Amino acid sequence: MMRSHYSGALRAEHIGSEVTLCGWVNRRRDHGGVIFVDLRDRAGIAQVVFDPDRPEMFQNAEMLRNEFVIKVSGKVRQRDTGTVNPNMATGEIEVLATDLTILNRADTPPFQLDDDDVGEEHRLRYRYVDLRRTEMSERMITRAKTVSALRSYLDGEGFLDIETPILTRATPEGARDYLVPSRTHEGEFFALPQSPQLFKQLLMMGGMDRYYQVARCFRDEDLRADRQPEFTQLDMEMSFVDEEDVMGTAENMLRHVFKTVLDIDLPNPFPRMTYADAMRLYGSDKPDLRIPLQLVDVADLLKGSDFKVFAGPANDPKGRVAAMRVPGGNSLTRKEIDDYTAYVGRYGAKGLAYIKCNDVAAKREGLQSPIIKFFSDEAIDGVLERTGAQDGDLIFFGADSAKVVNDALGALRVRVGQDMKMIEGEWAPMWVVDFPMFEYDPRDKRLVALHHPFTSPNLADGEVPSEMGEHTLSRAYDIVLNGYEIGGGSIRIHDTKMQSEVFKLLAISDAEAQEKFGFLLDALRFGAPPHGGLAFGIDRLVMLICGATSIRDVIAFPKTQSAACLMTDAPGEVSEAQLKELSLRIRKPVVEN
Repeated sequence: MMRSHYSGALRAEHIGSEVTLCGWVNRRRDHGGVIFVDLRDRAGIAQVVFDPDRPEMFQNAEMLRNEFVIKVSGKVRQRDTGTVNPNMATGEIEVLATDLTILNRADTPPFQLDDDDVGEEHRLRYRYVDLRRTEMSERMITRAKTVSALRSYLDGEGFLDIETPILTRATPEGARDYLVPSRTHEGEFFALPQSPQLFKQLLMMGGMDRYYQVARCFRDEDLRADRQPEFTQLDMEMSFVDEEDVMGTAENMLRHVFKTVLDIDLPNPFPRMTYADAMRLYGSDKPDLRIPLQLVDVADLLKGSDFKVFAGPANDPKGRVAAMRVPGGNSLTRKEIDDYTAYVGRYGAKGLAYIKCNDVAAKREGLQSPIIKFFSDEAIDGVLERTGAQDGDLIFFGADSAKVVNDALGALRVRVGQDMKMIEGEWAPMWVVDFPMFEYDPRDKRLVALHHPFTSPNLADGEVPSEMGEHTLSRAYDIVLNGYEIGGGSIRIHDTKMQSEVFKLLAISDAEAQEKFGFLLDALRFGAPPHGGLAFGIDRLVMLICGATSIRDVIAFPKTQSAACLMTDAPGEVSEAQLKELSLRIRKPVVEN
């Protein structure tokens, strides 16, 4: 090893020790003939002092510039009392240099590492420089610690770390596959896995009992802050288990991670909520429980209203009219309300009605709103009672299809809670359970699986598989943290007949099922144990642990929102020779005159 210690690891107990350090020049300062260098490595920064009594070494120190790579030997000493830096972990000590080697010179970096205003595109283009920033370095270290904690817990619980194929066949799993042309099988393609779902089920059928994998997954879908075309998940599966077994294991694992990485004790047990209650109270199947705002149904109070905007959805079985009380919301200005109106418009809402509560006891006379004239006295009394409105509050309303109201008010709830600093506590994990098995797709006019077609239904007493429909619940469960879904899974179907019934309801023919899932269906016929599992999104989990706002900030080399790598300029064109080997030809777009 070229170094004896990491710069950032030096402490007062090292005073008097001879050390050798390697790293980058973070900053160089010349103070009256004495040169100070902040030497940076992965562990942090240490101050190195170069005195002029060693002329050759001092001459080299004068040549140092930011990002030069150097090796320094010297003795650790106590800083003078007036120069101690309490803001640095190494602020009590410094290294008096006795030897200096310049290992590599550096051009002026494309941006200053302490500049917080550098654009993301510039950071991604020079990611290898960006990773040197303390914030990024700490995030990568935290990511490694998180994955290590996940592995250590599962290893201790008897799980086997087993890899599954990256080159597989295309299966319908909700997003577009990334396809890989085969050179040896002309005209045929592999697909990169969207998840190891089928393989982990096959491992259970193969008797592996408990499996996990830190798996790379690929989805060709539209991106946003918490999505990437390639991402990492912790995949796990267990045999001879029910929901309580899987959820208990996952919950204990998450508590272990937070205790190991952050020294934080998450609640035990995590609260649980049904999907129906989550949508009713929060408009979302991943509610942030740190925000105390809730939705209240008021459709029954407004069915007879002359205001069609409310009466229409109130009388529509697929509609919803909901109210959300914002404590102290009277302080919101008209501009702020207009901004919120534009915000919910992104989710399909045609407007955002509201009532300001000036004097609740005065009822109609104490309320301020352009819609209050459309409300009967009984409706006003009902809304005030159900929302628990008090003087100084504001009540927002959503009226539309249930989906639009849930999406719009669910998002508004989070936005208002953040803007008005209503967040209570730091961590709010929870389980969402009892998801619907199916949902109706109005475009294709058929049922589709809400999760995936291998999820086991949770049949009511006496219900037979052929009677399943939109009312049927599944044995699926999601784990949510601070309003983000960080993991999800289910108990799987392990019976051939049940799997066939589900395929039939999803309009997947026997021929199509055999073509796409034949290997799984064959395996079911040869003795499949009851099994279930869960997958954690590692990128999203680490993002939350680090307090970042995008998973791109916790991935070493992420893609942009257009699925491009600015650093390597990927994707890129390939040669005609490579295309020919794969029996492919690029079809140029037709240009019309």
